[in-house]
Amino acid sequence: MKRFYVILVLAVAIALALGVGISKHTGYVLITYPHLLHYESSLWATLVAVFAVFLVIYLLRVLLSLLTTSGGVVNPWSRRNRSRRVQIAIEQGQMDLAEGRWASAERHLHRAAEAERQPLLYYLGAARAANELGRYAESDGLLERALERQPQAELAVALSHAQLQMDRGDTEGALVTLQAMYERHPHNAQVLRQLQRLHQQRGDWPSVIRLLPELRKDKVLPAPELAELERRAWGENLGLAVEREQQGEAGLQSLERAWEQLTSAQRQEPQLVLAYAEQLRRLGADAKAEEVLRGAIKRGYDSHLIRLYGLLRGSDPGRQLKFAEGWLKDHPGDASLLLTLGRLCLQNSLWGKARDYLESSLQVQRNPEACAELARLLAQLGDTERSNQLFQEGLGLLDSRLLASPLPVPARV
Repeated sequence: MKRFYVILVLAVAIALALGVGISKHTGYVLITYPHLLHYESSLWATLVAVFAVFLVIYLLRVLLSLLTTSGGVVNPWSRRNRSRRVQIAIEQGQMDLAEGRWASAERHLHRAAEAERQPLLYYLGAARAANELGRYAESDGLLERALERQPQAELAVALSHAQLQMDRGDTEGALVTLQAMYERHPHNAQVLRQLQRLHQQRGDWPSVIRLLPELRKDKVLPAPELAELERRAWGENLGLAVEREQQGEAGLQSLERAWEQLTSAQRQEPQLVLAYAEQLRRLGADAKAEEVLRGAIKRGYDSHLIRLYGLLRGSDPGRQLKFAEGWLKDHPGDASLLLTLGRLCLQNSLWGKARDYLESSLQVQRNPEACAELARLLAQLGDTERSNQLFQEGLGLLDSRLLASPLPVPARV
């Protein structure tokens, strides 16, 4: 409040000073031009006139601005309202797309794409929404429109198109799209990644194997994921080699050719050895599979290899059991080894010994395979009550969800 009074006093003092100055020194202004202009007045009157002119100009500008702004608010077709409608369409379309309201998302994003200068993302979103609705022709049309508006985005549009084709189950179309992009962009990480996923989806493991060097060179995948993919691809390829020739000698030759394609280091990896041995067993070459597994287990003990070893019928079951019992010294608590020993004892008709090994395996780990093997043995030995209990237990261990499912009440006779 004190500040207000101080300012007021100063303003009055300044006004009085100006008044005194104007009364004592009016000044004189003369502006003349022959035959056209003659202006004569005091200095202070001229200054007031100039101030008044500038004030009028300023007020006119403010008035025009207000009229323009109010016209934009009222006029629904003004630039301001059009931009606001587009922004609303963008926000609503993106929200609908994220929440799965496909029809609304397609409508809003299509509208936004037609109005925006950079419409690519909105066309891609609208195309995805149309694809989810099963309107595949409309989805493809939106992608074509995106390419027309932004020709430099050919790769982005093609990658989106391939993904939508995969989503709709058109793997042949997706392969054509990605192969075309691979020819033009052979080192693009996303092209390589989608090609790899597509080959996996199609079960085309030889194509995945051919793609592995590019995936490694361009560092498309993290090293652990690439190593796992490589192991799986070669393992699946072994299975495909057998399927191509089915059974007999031709199948064995095809499997051997596929196995020889692996490097020496790969042929020592437990996962690939396991896949190879499983295919040998599938072709009835148990003796060869037993030999391969025995060598692999000597190089490095692996419970998965041990489990399969017990399912094989080698050329000499007694020697096979002897080899397996030699591993027991270093791995006495391995449930898989105890299960394998029980199975090998069954092959050698050593019923009491088989029962002891299977009982020991179950004491280490309750396993459905061990339950089934022991139940079968006890049934043959006449202990049907314990055999039935083990069958029930094995069934529950095989799929615990069965125990949670409701069962019908037995009918009363």
